Amino acid sequence: MNQLEKPIVSWFKKNKRNLPWRNTTPWGVMVSEYMLQQTPVNRVLPKWDEWMKRWPTPKDLAKASPAEVITAWGRLGYPRRALRLHAAAQIIAEDFNNEVPEDPAILQTLPGIGEYTAAAIGAFAFEKQTLVMDVNIRRLLTRIVDGNEHPKPAPTTRERASRLALQPPKNAHIWAAATMELGALVCTSKNPICEQCPVIGQCNWRKNGYPKTDLVRKSQDWHGTDRKCRGTIVQALRENESLTENAIKKLWPDESQVEKALKTLQADLLIEAIPRKRYRLPA
Repeated sequence: MNQLEKPIVSWFKKNKRNLPWRNTTPWGVMVSEYMLQQTPVNRVLPKWDEWMKRWPTPKDLAKASPAEVITAWGRLGYPRRALRLHAAAQIIAEDFNNEVPEDPAILQTLPGIGEYTAAAIGAFAFEKQTLVMDVNIRRLLTRIVDGNEHPKPAPTTRERASRLALQPPKNAHIWAAATMELGALVCTSKNPICEQCPVIGQCNWRKNGYPKTDLVRKSQDWHGTDRKCRGTIVQALRENESLTENAIKKLWPDESQVEKALKTLQADLLIEAIPRKRYRLPA
């Protein structure tokens, strides 16, 4: 056992949040992982509950229309994730007897599932010994082990090897959940609550005097972006059966940005054009 495992896992057992996908089916875990890819927990919680009540199995979601799926996704952001989850549900229903596959390599063949999501589903749905490295885990271990404030944008071979060496031979899924929770609640990106950390005495970032990272971390200004324009259009179409191009252009001050957004949204199959210069969510 590494010296970090016992205190972190003990802390986790006393302080873990009661998240519903921690006691659910493999499908419930899979839905949560799609939703959590770029959205915080507090926004995912109500949507996850809605989706699991409405579509408790892949087969149930597979029967839904793309418009229903995009509308139900609501304001979680990046609605392409909803369509990818829908497509994955159709494949699971048809090719895997309505059961989420256990093999991470097979999971990665499904739409919207990359290396991280496959590892997370493998760990949290099937208790596999996969290496889970989300942003919270990476930040926590970068500080404790490497003595740096923030990890690099993508994991390096060296980082993977180091974290694999820390992974316990049994119950790696508990280690993953515990380090993820500690990173999310205590070892936060800004203003970490170091006095509450169960391994503060082993933290090399603290021993080094909390040096600031060399990485410049910029947050994108959401207002006025192409993504905001696209989101405005999709939300309007959630609330209306269809809208004319002129009506959509009144939603946004930059007409050329709207025209660009309409083209990219159609290319991503998030909206479709219908006669008389109208648009709607895909049928």
